[in-house]
Amino acid sequence: MIRSIIAISILLCCVACGSEENAATDQTQECTREVLQTAVDSYLAAQEAGDLSKMPLASQVKYTENMNPVQREDGLWNTPLPIAFHRSFLDVEACRTFTEVIITEGGHPYVIGTRLKVDDGAVSEIDSLVTDEKDWLFNAESYLKYSTAEDWRVLELHERVDRATLIAAGDAYFNRFEDTTVEIPFGIPCARLEGGLYTAREFDDPNASCDIGFPDEKLQMTERSYVVDEEMGTVNIFLRFGNPPGAPDSHTFRVVNGKIRYVHTLTLTVPGVPTEQIMGGPAPAAKPKAQAPGKTN
Repeated sequence: MIRSIIAISILLCCVACGSEENAATDQTQECTREVLQTAVDSYLAAQEAGDLSKMPLASQVKYTENMNPVQREDGLWNTPLPIAFHRSFLDVEACRTFTEVIITEGGHPYVIGTRLKVDDGAVSEIDSLVTDEKDWLFNAESYLKYSTAEDWRVLELHERVDRATLIAAGDAYFNRFEDTTVEIPFGIPCARLEGGLYTAREFDDPNASCDIGFPDEKLQMTERSYVVDEEMGTVNIFLRFGNPPGAPDSHTFRVVNGKIRYVHTLTLTVPGVPTEQIMGGPAPAAKPKAQAPGKTN
């Protein structure tokens, strides 16, 4: 009798262990590129309609806008917006996404960077940075022109690098603001799209460099967090950019064959704090005259 009880106990333990393993496996399988893309598609539909009920929301959702917690009803996602262009990156390991959204019509231009966190197919976090005319170098029309013309195809296998290398490339860029001896893996060509300013004077200039515009003054780069898409060769970094309190900021780096090819930035002003104080100097008075690009993707 005792032997029978022991045998049954062992069997139940094995079944329980197997169930836990299957549950863990199922949870891992839940986060796929397909699941993440479905979440992104629902967000875009919700933003165009101004109706979050179009999204598969978790029972409890964390809402953040411009690095401040907000109530669901207070976010820009409640305003219907005509999206001119969008591009998304999917991080299966972290089960997060980042989407660049450009609004040029409807009377109020925006460039928005939105992150989603997905748990078991439901969106548990919506985190948006919303830039408009009051923000650093903002120009939605210019952002649309250059973003749509650049080469953001899915990378070939031989062009990709791993997650750690992508994060290191983005971190090197920000570390340079604190230590001028840091080497950044910039490629040639390389172009930065900052709010609307394009650093290449001629689009697709084969000699264009991103190693420009770093201030002499050391700047702090804090609260960094990452969304990584190895297939696209991208790392998106949200952070506080510059001197305290730091500007809410998004930088997306495109890395091809281990070298940075494109950098897209969204940087908000901080109410009541001069931009010069945060950025270590004033914004450029005029942007370069860039040749009009032809659409390549």
